[in-house]
Amino acid sequence: MQRVQPDIWETEMESPFPGLTVHAYLLTRDGGNVLFYNTGHQHEINEMAELGGVAYQYLSHQDELGETLKTIHQRFGAKLGGHRAERDEFARYRTPDILFERREVHLGNVEVIPTPGHSPGSTCFLVHSPHGKRYLFTGDTLYRGKKGDWHAGFIPGHNDEKDREQLAESLRLLRELEPDVVFGSAFVGDRGFEETTPEDWKRHVDGALGRLLG
Repeated sequence: MQRVQPDIWETEMESPFPGLTVHAYLLTRDGGNVLFYNTGHQHEINEMAELGGVAYQYLSHQDELGETLKTIHQRFGAKLGGHRAERDEFARYRTPDILFERREVHLGNVEVIPTPGHSPGSTCFLVHSPHGKRYLFTGDTLYRGKKGDWHAGFIPGHNDEKDREQLAESLRLLRELEPDVVFGSAFVGDRGFEETTPEDWKRHVDGALGRLLG
């Protein structure tokens, strides 16, 4: 794992299929560490133990499910969070301890923001770090492209026109946030996160909306 922010650690890259890569991110905090997304690397789970373990694991959507959910729970007792719309999919691996269905604040500083479109239960997370930055975890609702631009997670042949409309509304919601650092789950290119300004973030989301609706 490598530290990418004072309280954020990034797992080693994984590639579910050619051209697509993913990371998970561990938020270290006094009230218990939070793992956003998932990793299949056992050695990274070992490193998480050295950083204080995992008290909570929040998944942005069902594509992040995997057998290591059980490993992380068995090793650390981590509570699993996921959207209620995908409870049955989650239950094939682990029934969630925490179910999302509306925008709300968890754990004191983790804002849960449902953003359907990529999948029915897609959810983003906005963390207000005590180090003074706002971290936005977008899952696959928005992902970073090869040129540093951001794209909506719309997959032709998998998503339909209703998904496109929902995803556009989700992006309009995210546009109004003012993150300092944005962390996608999947990405294309050299890295999956980017530091940004409110102006640049609006520009990125506008570009993603234009490509989605164009």
